[in-house]
Amino acid sequence: MKFLSTLTDRLKQSLERSQEVLNAALDTVLSAGRSVDEALLQELEELLISTDLGAQLAGEFVSLVREEARRGRVGAPGDIRSTLRRFLEDALAGAAAPLSLDHRPSVILVLGVNGSGKTTTCGKLAAALKAAGKPVLLAAADTFRAAAIDQLEAWGQRVGVEVIRQAPGSDPAAVVFDAVKAATARGVEALIVDTAGRLHTKSNLMEELAKLKRVVGRQLPGAPHESLMVLDATTGQNGLAQAKTFHAGVGLTGLILTKLDGTAKGGIVVRIHQELGLPIKLVGTGERVEDLQPFDPKVFVAGLLPD
Repeated sequence: MKFLSTLTDRLKQSLERSQEVLNAALDTVLSAGRSVDEALLQELEELLISTDLGAQLAGEFVSLVREEARRGRVGAPGDIRSTLRRFLEDALAGAAAPLSLDHRPSVILVLGVNGSGKTTTCGKLAAALKAAGKPVLLAAADTFRAAAIDQLEAWGQRVGVEVIRQAPGSDPAAVVFDAVKAATARGVEALIVDTAGRLHTKSNLMEELAKLKRVVGRQLPGAPHESLMVLDATTGQNGLAQAKTFHAGVGLTGLILTKLDGTAKGGIVVRIHQELGLPIKLVGTGERVEDLQPFDPKVFVAGLLPD
């Protein structure tokens, strides 16, 4: 995914809130002069759970510290911080993965609940692809909200990318059918499809999204090439539950995390990857068009726990 630069400083800046909260709490628990005893480990476990790392990962880390202390590798509270850094890096090993853009056109379904930053992410991704010289189309398949169509149209005008759309209330599958046909005829490299996050009908959302995938697959065998869920990092455990529902109902190929700059609980990122087993393909680090970048586990951990 070389079309997106790895904006290390921007990612670290987006984690400042999480970093401040985590490090202030660690400074209290790991204060100089304390012994690495069960009281400290219990406080440490509670602290990590409070960052949305989750009980399982927090427990695994405390067990690791206990074992390292028994072997003499952790002798003071200060040693725990570097151990935590290594633990988080190991937990996120394999979390990063590039977008699948080897097909022409590559069809990218962008999914997620309303308010997650889904439509904005579609616009930012289109801008990044276009800036890299890749012809791209947008498709407004969230036809249940007129505002979503208008928002995507505004993004298309802003970044200079055409939007395939129909009237509000149209069948989303018809929009996608037209969009795939247009993308194929024009030889574009990527088609980005904005999908519904909620329905105003009695239809089941997952059934509607699965229908979109079938329509795409019939037109282009092997497509969609990406089914990415946009997940608002500030929603914490609720976001994790949403991702599980989408993955079970549609089958995700990866995640895009948005609003990292708005959360104080960055541990949810580690938990999301561990529990879902899905790669984190992109992260949103702010409001600007360019604030979308590949996920880098080491940069992420360094942003949470600087040296």
